[in-house]
Amino acid sequence: MKNLEKDNILHVRMFGSFSMVWNGAYLAGGTRSSETQFAYLMQLLLHNRKSGISREQLNKNLFADRDVKDFNHAARSVIYNARKKLKAAGLPDVNYIKQQGGIYYWTEEITVEEDATVFDELYRQADNEPDPDKKLEIYLKACHCYTGEFLGDQTAVVWVAQEARRYRGAFCACAEAAVRLLRKRQDYLRMEELGRYAAKINPLADWENVTMEALTALGRTGEAVRFYEDTVEMYLQEEGLRPSERLLEMLENMGTLIEHQYALLDTIQKNLSENAQEGTGGGFFCSYPVFQGIYRMMGRVMERSGQSVHLMLCTIVDSKGNTMRDGSLLDGLSERLGEAIRVSVRRSDAISRYGKGQYLVLLMNTTLENCRILQKRINYHFIVGRQRTGIQYHINSVLCTPDGERVT
Repeated sequence: MKNLEKDNILHVRMFGSFSMVWNGAYLAGGTRSSETQFAYLMQLLLHNRKSGISREQLNKNLFADRDVKDFNHAARSVIYNARKKLKAAGLPDVNYIKQQGGIYYWTEEITVEEDATVFDELYRQADNEPDPDKKLEIYLKACHCYTGEFLGDQTAVVWVAQEARRYRGAFCACAEAAVRLLRKRQDYLRMEELGRYAAKINPLADWENVTMEALTALGRTGEAVRFYEDTVEMYLQEEGLRPSERLLEMLENMGTLIEHQYALLDTIQKNLSENAQEGTGGGFFCSYPVFQGIYRMMGRVMERSGQSVHLMLCTIVDSKGNTMRDGSLLDGLSERLGEAIRVSVRRSDAISRYGKGQYLVLLMNTTLENCRILQKRINYHFIVGRQRTGIQYHINSVLCTPDGERVT
């Protein structure tokens, strides 16, 4: 929280976690709990300073999950205690909470600086600014004003969820507008910075595309490849998602931009080869884009060689045969399945994690019958004792249409 000096301004943070600071001291947030009736009341009043809060809205949001006989009496009690708390915290002795026609308002006698209001003002200002340079700076300032989900620990509350959705959309609009202006100026350093910031603040929303584009434009292709691999792993770990088509397209195009220093063939071949540690036993584990490249290459090889290559999808299922999609149990099972596959397949077979509890295996020069034998080996290494979870297998020939058989 910035501006904590004694300036007689009530500093309110709504993005991320809630806090109230008066003259350097926290009234809510910090080491103080924000899960109190006082905090809920302040959130409603301070965020709706102009429109106010009706008695019905106040009662609904303060006591919706409580067995209260007299809502109005309960609300008056919360407001009375809030006034005492505010006065004790050193705020000027004024009528903090006014009521007019059944509507509650925060007093105009105490200045409030709320990050959400500042963001709204910057967003409007940027939209109305005709000068592109000034517009960019305001958009960037607005983006960095948004430091997290609106009241992120209270998304189950209806009004909070509605505002969180609105602010998330506004942040995305600001960031996208800033990216367009940065791209036009070829300011890829700040574009990279914005991409990384947006991905941190609004995760799993594909902002990594912006960072990848900037790294590629800056010629930092090695860093871009590592960033891509880290992004793929993060998406798989967090949500069981595969990389977006845009990220895959960027990685493919990046190959034409990579230029190595002059070297002899022997040196190049040595760098291409697996080292001793990577090549010890089991199948070849690789990232999804590498697996995709191997798959496409094998499709071409098969056109001439006539080899039989099969693609197998292994999915963890529960005792009823339903796909498991989340949970700490699935994380452990997924790790064990990966190892079971690695020790069961041949060194010439390729393996890639596709999502939570899912692995792809490219089986070289094999038959459907051999695939069934392999399934038994994987089950042997995966299933322990009376374990009730299992593996569902789907198998397709690489050259066939995707209507292969399903085996559990």
